[in-house]
Amino acid sequence: MRKHFFVDEAGNFDFSLRRGASKYFVLTSVTMNDCESADRLLDLRRELSWTGHPLTDAFHATSDKQAVRDRVFEAIVQMDLRVDATVFEKRKTQPDRQPMLRFYKLAWYLHAKHVMPLACDASDELMVIAASIGTKKEEIAMGSAINDVVIQCGRKPDITKVAHWPASTDPGLQIADYCCWAIQRKWESEDSRSFDTMKHLVKTEYPIFQLGTQYFY
Repeated sequence: MRKHFFVDEAGNFDFSLRRGASKYFVLTSVTMNDCESADRLLDLRRELSWTGHPLTDAFHATSDKQAVRDRVFEAIVQMDLRVDATVFEKRKTQPDRQPMLRFYKLAWYLHAKHVMPLACDASDELMVIAASIGTKKEEIAMGSAINDVVIQCGRKPDITKVAHWPASTDPGLQIADYCCWAIQRKWESEDSRSFDTMKHLVKTEYPIFQLGTQYFY
């Protein structure tokens, strides 16, 4: 069986108390046994356009209008998929781990080593698809970091492939974006309205630094 592991993140890499710096960084994966669920978003996009909700870009939870967001969540909650999230309280991240690439790789490692054995069998083919972020140079470095993490987590290269794509190119990544946004809203703003609609899909939600007591800024 070939499974698909779509991953997106919420929060930013600003490790400070400045305005606009997120409190949390959330890495969320959506695992699917096939992509039929994701392809339903293409039908939804056409339907929304037909009924007077013109969309000029891909589904994106942060910028979509509430009416569109509601319809996307209505579709997601009926899908056969698995959602896992790892939540990082950024103030508890040691300073030497705060540079963007190092923190990104750490977040991926801590998420993947816990979730991958739960989401798929070692013998399953696995397509890992991450949402690309940053500059082209940063995308290349992050793609390499993901490859390293997948190998460190014991996945065999001959049955595991890694891709790093813009979220607009795959509806599976747009589902991951929506799920990650809902989880991040719950932690960052204590707004769980969207999360509550999809919480039956969330298999793990792990605040990785929960037991830590030291703040670094």
